Amino acid sequence: MRKVNKIVIHCTATKEGINVSPATIKQWHLKRGFSDIGYHYIIGIDGKINAGRPVSKQGAHVRSGNSDSIGLAYTGGLDLKGKGKDTRTEEQKNSLIKILKVLKNIYPQASIHGHRDYSPDKDGDGVEEHEYMKLCPCFNAELEYLDLQPKSFKPKTKQVKDKLNGKKTK
Repeated sequence: MRKVNKIVIHCTATKEGINVSPATIKQWHLKRGFSDIGYHYIIGIDGKINAGRPVSKQGAHVRSGNSDSIGLAYTGGLDLKGKGKDTRTEEQKNSLIKILKVLKNIYPQASIHGHRDYSPDKDGDGVEEHEYMKLCPCFNAELEYLDLQPKSFKPKTKQVKDKLNGKKTK
């Protein structure tokens, strides 16, 4: 069994309302030179949780963070004009919580992050919006799932660092 310390949430960077199949995502990833689909689970706009790459195998979803993580992606992430937007449906939100709880039961020490949280922290105070290399996902996963984080959780984002240190946040 592979050691898993992190769960990383992604979006597929597709326009809202358009469901993209795991097979299509796999084709995109194969064209990029991956050996398989990069994500371990994909959540469709209807909330259906689809299996991707086996969890026993290292994913291909976050540079320098694949060896000890599981990658979850929800379909969407862009508005109709192609701009970043939290497009999650209620079904997707519910399914994300469901799969996170299952994974946390298996990997209780795994922390939850968004892909954007892996952007370089250029000023050393936690990753902030002006430092994002990409908006994936278009919500703060660390903050939204704070109640599922382990006691040993070390946030990557400034917003969550500030919240945990008792500072007011936006």
